[in-house]
Amino acid sequence: MTSKELLYIEDALGHEQYFQTKCQEAASQLQDPELKAYVQQMGRKHQQLFQSFYGLL
Repeated sequence: MTSKELLYIEDALGHEQYFQTKCQEAASQLQDPELKAYVQQMGRKHQQLFQSFYGLL
């Protein structure tokens, strides 16, 4: 992998961690169970994406 590709993956990892954290924060504040479940699902998806990017390393 080139250094530019590694920088891209590092950026992507940071973004996925940020989105996962934000989803968790938002879900903890939501009252609507359906919306809360959807946001939690989004957080899990970002965690999966993080793992996929991390697996590239």
